Amino acid sequence: MTEIRCQVCHTPYPPTGFPYLCPTCGGVFDHDGPPALDPARLEDLPGIWKYRHTFDVDPARPFVTLGEGNTPLIEDRIWQDEVFYKLESLNPTGSYKDRATTVLASVLYQRGINDAVEDSSGNAGASFAGYAARAGIRARIFVPAGASGPKRRQIEMYGADLVPVDGPRSAAAEAVRREAAAGCAYASHAYLPFGTPGISTMAYEICDQLKCAPGTIVAPVGHGSLLLGIGRGFLALHRAGLIQEMPALVGVQVTACPPVYMRYSTGEVRDPIPEGATLAEGVRVRTPVRGEALINVIQANSGKIVVVEEDEILPGREALARRGFYVEPTSAIVWNALEQVRDKFPPPLVLVLSGSGFKFLPAA
Repeated sequence: MTEIRCQVCHTPYPPTGFPYLCPTCGGVFDHDGPPALDPARLEDLPGIWKYRHTFDVDPARPFVTLGEGNTPLIEDRIWQDEVFYKLESLNPTGSYKDRATTVLASVLYQRGINDAVEDSSGNAGASFAGYAARAGIRARIFVPAGASGPKRRQIEMYGADLVPVDGPRSAAAEAVRREAAAGCAYASHAYLPFGTPGISTMAYEICDQLKCAPGTIVAPVGHGSLLLGIGRGFLALHRAGLIQEMPALVGVQVTACPPVYMRYSTGEVRDPIPEGATLAEGVRVRTPVRGEALINVIQANSGKIVVVEEDEILPGREALARRGFYVEPTSAIVWNALEQVRDKFPPPLVLVLSGSGFKFLPAA
């Protein structure tokens, strides 16, 4: 089992309480390595919980699940290239976030926390609201006032308290941090690392479904946890001797808010970081918590960060729909990214379709 430590002072995550930053120095917590995957320790449990030994939970206590994982991997041919789609939109609340939230909610439950706050542009908030309902945890979700209507309605239907915040995505993050400073448990999908090993299970499933490692993974990048978790999952498979080579990792951002792309391509981030309006609200993150860690993994495995123009998002969404895949705009940015990288990275390419199209209500 890897250990969670502060990335600045290396203090271990405390066994009690629920800090989202290091109480000693204010640093960000993270795992000190990839999941310690052991095929001999797989369990006969539903969904991703067969990999429970890689999670930071007590195996003797109950966990919180809605049956997440085991999503389809669908084959396609595009421009004569072999491409696969990982349908994360088919998780219980409609996005890949459920892989992380099931672990995070289980840690909350096992630590006896019954009231928590979270901030989200939609998918993480909807996911946390659903799993909080399952666990009997009272949830308050801070969202940008302009967040997609279906996601806001989904949060409310689960019984969570929805707190709209005027201004950009960063304003909701600032508001929830004030609540955390006042003593509320902050169940942050971005700052807390508990969910990352849950996301890593996507890598295990892809290899099981392909019967080998893919050549390239393409996924949206907001805070960076999605592609970082996938990358660490493949690293865990490699260290366990289950794959021989690591796939290339391609992260996708949008021109309206591209901090990880800027850092990757120039070595620095311009201040202030752009936070323009974009249909891809799931990647509108000015200060990505896992951005630096993700860049390190991408560079170590010959990957790349690419950027998509705003006027390319809806055509990409339509192109995917014409192939039978109904996704939200944040997911659709992988389509244009595929056009950019398809002849530069090894096949087969796997596109992560991160969220359902039912979460997005287009303007008339």
